[in-house]
Amino acid sequence: MEIKQINVADYLLVTRLFNQYRIFYKQPSDMALAETFIKNRLENNESVIFAAIDHGEAVGFTQLYPLFSSVKATKNWLLNDLFVDADHRKQGIGEALLKAAAGFAKTHGATFLQLETAVDNYTAQSLYEATGFVKQDANTTSFYYRKAI
Repeated sequence: MEIKQINVADYLLVTRLFNQYRIFYKQPSDMALAETFIKNRLENNESVIFAAIDHGEAVGFTQLYPLFSSVKATKNWLLNDLFVDADHRKQGIGEALLKAAAGFAKTHGATFLQLETAVDNYTAQSLYEATGFVKQDANTTSFYYRKAI
């Protein structure tokens, strides 16, 4: 398995997974929307996407969006999406994607990587905490995590 940062030429690698991610969060399946959304984010340099590639097929991805701090004058990153295909879970792919995201953020001068997950997504919470993310805050539907870089 290889983790690679994709560019606009590779956007179709992750659209099936992005569609599955949206379905996981109770959205209707819509491959056309998934393709357009991912392609637009990459074309407009609005996100950074890492894909886990196994035998030429994407089996997981994470998508990062920039966060800016005026007070600290830094650019940090929101890890907005993390998804691993159900048939490839429990193989360290999520952890590898998180490490790639943290490495990217550190290389680009970030002071933290932040994410949000559903309060009932226990598997994700365990993964985040095992990889150094610290729970910051909660509301009735989400927990927020942050990892210092």
